[in-house]
Formats: sequence, C-alpha cells, structure tokens
Amino acid sequence: MRPLLPRDWKQRIRHALLDLDARIDSAVFSSGAMARELYERYSAFMDRFHVDRWKRWIFIEPLSEAATLGLVGLVLLLALAVPAFRETADDNWLKKSDLAVTFLDRYGNPIGSRGIKHNDAIPLEDFPDNLIKATLSTEDRRFYDHFGIDVAGTLRALVTNAQAGGVRQGGSSITQQLAKNLFLSNERTIERKVNEAFLAIWLETRLTKNEILKLYLDRAYMGGGTFGVDGAAHFYFNKSVRDINLAEAAMLAGLFKAPTKYAPHINLPAARARANVVLDNMVEAGFMTEGQVFGARRNPATAVDRRDENSPNYYLDWAFDEMRKVVDTFPKSYTERVFVVRTAIDMNVQHAAEAAIENQLRQFGRDYHATQAATVVADLDGGVRAMVGGRDYGTSQFNRATDAMRQPGSSFKPYVYTTALLNGFKPTSTIVDGPVCIGNWCPQNYGHSYSGTVTLTQALTRSINVVPVKLSIALGGKAGPKAGRAKIIEVARRFGIVTPLPDTPSLPIGADEVNVLEHAVAYATFPNKGKAVTPHAILEVRTGAGDLVWRWDRDGPQPRQIIPASVAADMAGMMSHVVSEGTARRAALDGIPTAGKTGTTNNYRDAWFVGYTGNFTCAVWYGNDDYSPTNRMTGGSLPAQTWHDIMIAAHQGVEIKSVAGIETPAQPSIANAAAQAALDDDVKASPPPVLTRRGAEILVRIEKMLDEAGKTAGKTSSRESDHPVTTGSAATASSVAAAGPRPATARAN
Repeated sequence: MRPLLPRDWKQRIRHALLDLDARIDSAVFSSGAMARELYERYSAFMDRFHVDRWKRWIFIEPLSEAATLGLVGLVLLLALAVPAFRETADDNWLKKSDLAVTFLDRYGNPIGSRGIKHNDAIPLEDFPDNLIKATLSTEDRRFYDHFGIDVAGTLRALVTNAQAGGVRQGGSSITQQLAKNLFLSNERTIERKVNEAFLAIWLETRLTKNEILKLYLDRAYMGGGTFGVDGAAHFYFNKSVRDINLAEAAMLAGLFKAPTKYAPHINLPAARARANVVLDNMVEAGFMTEGQVFGARRNPATAVDRRDENSPNYYLDWAFDEMRKVVDTFPKSYTERVFVVRTAIDMNVQHAAEAAIENQLRQFGRDYHATQAATVVADLDGGVRAMVGGRDYGTSQFNRATDAMRQPGSSFKPYVYTTALLNGFKPTSTIVDGPVCIGNWCPQNYGHSYSGTVTLTQALTRSINVVPVKLSIALGGKAGPKAGRAKIIEVARRFGIVTPLPDTPSLPIGADEVNVLEHAVAYATFPNKGKAVTPHAILEVRTGAGDLVWRWDRDGPQPRQIIPASVAADMAGMMSHVVSEGTARRAALDGIPTAGKTGTTNNYRDAWFVGYTGNFTCAVWYGNDDYSPTNRMTGGSLPAQTWHDIMIAAHQGVEIKSVAGIETPAQPSIANAAAQAALDDDVKASPPPVLTRRGAEILVRIEKMLDEAGKTAGKTSSRESDHPVTTGSAATASSVAAAGPRPATARAN
C-alpha cells in the first residue's frame, strides 16, 4: 500500500472541515426554519385571543400592568422578608427566654428586677373568661378567623386613622404583635412591619390559635417591669390572674396598647379611662351586654399603691443591658437564664443624687429655663454608685446619663491639658492669651477679652478658650493643628471616651459630644495616679441557686496605666484651682481635697461640672431635651451646687482619701468654730443650701395659715379702723420658701 503523502493529508483535512461547515450551515438553516414555523404557529394560536380597541384598554392592559407590578412587589417583599426568616433559624425559638435578673445593692439588699421570667404554669383554660374576651375585643376581634394578618381590620384601622388625622386604631393582629415580641424590636419602620407580617404567617403555620393566644398573654410587656398578665396581676393588684374581676381584667387588657402610658401605678385616671374603653369594646363586640359591664364601670379597679417604691430605674435599665453583655461571654453550653446580681449602687448616694437634682430644678429650674439633668457618681475603680438619667422616670425612660450625647464645653479641656503635659509642657509653662484663627474660625473668650501671658494652670482655672486652641496648634508642630487634635483625641480615647470625636477645629474647647457616664469615669484617671478604669454596675453574678458564676474583680477589665502618675498629679493640682479660686467655687468641700472642671456650651445649651475627690468621681449635667438654650446657666451654678450636695452625702461615714497633687485642706475644729460664733454677734445660722421636699410642704402649709390669718386680721381691723392692719402675707412665706443660695451669675466657660 502506498504511504500517504503530505499533500493527501492536507486534502483529507480540507474535506473534513468543509463537511463540518456544511453540517453547521445545514443545522442553522434547519433551526431557523423550524423557529420560524414555531413562531408562525404561536402567532396563529395567539391571534385567537387578540383583543383590540376599547376591550384592550379596559381589561387587558390594566391586568397586564397589575401582574407586572404584583410580581415586582412580591420579589421586593421576599427580599425584605429574608431577615425575618433568619430570625426563625433557631430551632429552640419557642423555649428560648430572656434573662430574669434580680438586682441587689452593694450591701446585698434587693433594689429591683428586670427581664422576663416566663410563667407558663397557668393553662389557657384557667385564665378568666372576662380577660380573654377583653383582650380579643380590644386587640383582635377576628383572631380566630384570619390567617395571621387581619386584612379587614388593617383596612378599617387605616380608614379610621385617616379620618382622625392621627393614630387612633392599631392594625396589627395578636399574631403580629406576638411575632414582634418574640423576634423583633419596637422600631417603627416599613421593614419591621414587613418582617412582622411574614413572621405572623409563619407562626400561624407552626402553632394553633390557642397556643398563639397563650404565648401573647404570657409574654406581652405590661408596664412596671412586668411581662405577662399573671405578673401584671400580681404587680398591680397583688393577686393571681385567676382571681381578677371584670374591672381588673379590663384594666389589664387596656395595657397592651401602651403599658407605660396606662400603667395604673403611674396614672390611675388614664388607666381607668382606658379600661372603660375596653368595656365599650366588649359590648360592641357582643361579648357582654351593657348591664353586665355596668358594675365594672361603677366600681373601677384600684391598683396597689407603689409610689413609695423608689427603685433606681435608670440604673437598673443600664445594669440590665450590661448583664446581657456579661451573659454573652458565658460558654454557649451555659443555659441558665435566671440570675441574682449584686451591683455597685449605694442607695443612700442614689437618693441623695435624686433629691439634689429635684431640689435644684424645683427651686431654680424655671428661672434658668432648665428642665432636665443627669448625674453619675462612681468609685475610683469604675463602680457606679449612683445614676440619675432624668428628672422623672415615669415621664421619660430615656437615660440621659448613658444615651444622651451632649457637648461637654470646657469640661473637655483637661484632656487637652493632659496631652500638653505629655508632650513637654508644664503647669507653669506660659502661653499668650491672644487672638488666634484656624482658617475662618476664630475662638473667643468669655467677655471677648484677652489676658496676655498666662500659665497653663491660670488658663485652666479661668477657663480661657484661646489657650487650648493654641495648645492644639503647638502639639501639631510642623504637621499642623490637625495632627495636634489627633493627639488630643488619642488621649481622650485612652481615658475612656468611646463616643465619636469628629476632628473639628473647635474640638479642644469641647464642641464634640460625650455622655455623662463615660465623662464621669474618665476623670477617675486623675485621682487614680494615671490608671484608667471601666464604668460598670455589676460586682458579681450568681445563679438563682446562689452559685457564683462571674465577678468583676476577677473577670472584668483591669485598670490600665495610660498616663504617668506625675502627669496625673500635675493635672489634679491644676484642676484643684478651678474649685478653690476658679469657676467652680460652689463645688468646694470643707476638709476634702477636690478638683474638677466646669463646662458651658454655646448659647448655654449645656452646663456641666465634672469633679473628683480621693474617694469618688461625679459628673453633673443640666439642659433641655430639645437643645433649647437655658437662661445663662453655667457649669459653676446649678451643676457645681448639685455636685457639692451629692458629694457631701457620698462622703458621709467614709474615710477621706488624699489626691496626689492636691494638698488636703485644713478642716476647722468644731470647738474653734463654736467659740468664734459665740464672740461674733453677727454670726447667724445660715439656711440649708437646698430645701427638702418635706420642708417645702411645711412652708406651703405655713403660707396657707398666714393667708388665712391675714384675711381674718384684715376683716377684724376693717371693723375697727379705716386703715387695714398689715399682717403676714403669702409673699412672706414665699420669700422664706425661696431662701437658700440664689444662683449667682457665673462666667460662661
């Protein structure tokens, strides 16, 4: 056989390629012909359904658009529902419970509780029939008829609210509310409502209607720190839910809508009015007749008087949040959910702090146009002894001590001066107090005047604004003011300021926001010889059986040395002049080494005093929630006076400790003071610095007695003479009631 020549191989390859090309061309042609044939058949088939003219625009186009929009909406809802489905990933979601924590003070005395201790022991059939009817008629009348979302009820609520111009009816079913309680938060967003709807449908597929209703009654928040109707019955009426009557059932059912607003121990008239609405709903729904509810209307429920139970609620809320974080550090295998927690709170100091703020706001709040205040008192190891987050917890549960972000004003300057000392400056270093600008911003001192050459101690004592700005420029050196401010921010972070501190030219004079808690405990670094500590409420955690599972001194963050002890002592010495001869003289404590710094922001929106002794650190803030300006309130007025009153109480029975850098002031002996008073005829007992609530009530009664006496004397004298005799009047008692140190005008700082 003749071997193939290269020319033959090339010929064969060429023929194979031509064959492949022909096959491809044939296949494409055949596919195109088949596609055309199929398209023609499809067109001929669809022509049978062709609609034109008016029928097309009335029927076909709207249906087509609706289908398109519906499909897009469905895809969007499914995308939004992904987080909802993630919430149900835990197979143990039904048995999972929140923490149940009983809190003790530092001496082991109970002060309150937080969290949910689920009581599933009462079966649904044991709940009073009146309570079930009251709940269904008010919260979800079609509960046993809908699939988790009451479409008719939602539409009715939308129409009612639109006609009323506000929210009058809620559209959420009981299943939706349970979904929110189990998986979601209370934020009012569209995403949350979508998730709530999907979760409600999911719950309906997993549980029976009775199981859903029982879970709702067991886990709904009912005000007063209670969860579930049985806990609420014990709290408000001191009885089991099995034993409540119709009036009490109506009052409990009225709490589901707004437990804080209608809590009977806070606002009994509002709770009774809401209960009356529930009775109306029961009649309207056909569950009862007017005659059957008549007795409950005539004899409304009366809650147990708990006004004297003065729990430190702001403190407990914060401690409970801290407890959640502590529990997260436990091993995942740890299933215990009931704890007893001993906290650092000292109830004597707590009551003194609450009384000091209330007294100052009651006496001088109107004059200063100030409505709110907050304070934190802490040990030098960071344990918070007292916390006041606002004037009235019943009115507002917002904790201004931990959650409010306010400008600290000049009380931020110690971080600036500390940074300066860390970079070669001394307390005796001099700097020129004169005009300075960073770009278009030119800071001004109070009074728009300058002092020339001053030492750092003098600048801090007199709260000069220009000097910290010049220090930030000097700290930056050739790198510029921005580098200097970066150093200040880094030092503030080391002290424990964790809130955002935007880099702005006005940062050195306290334009960035902080909160009261972190500001108070950060100052503990100075008396701690340069060691920073972490604010905390919890000292130890035990199980319900008494087993110790966590302890702060063993498991919590340890103090950390952030600045040299010599710098801390220099700063303490500088800050002591603020109290002895500067803007905070009202805060001075006899015989107790004291240091601190006042702060007042632009337009007098915020007034601060943050100070410390060898035993405690404390921050006091005054202002308004809406950021409206006060009437020229400075840190040296009410904040300094309040700080003084709180710290006097905090140091009762406590061994006074020294502060490195501050000379312990000599305390005058009692004998010498008494002898001097006896020799001086002009010496009179000064009135107490604040008026107690009891004292105010007594003076009001005296005022009424003087008024009545004045009227009686006036009538008698009018019979005896043409000129009435002048007697004691209400003005006399009012002037007495206003006795006490009137806030003097202090320099803004």
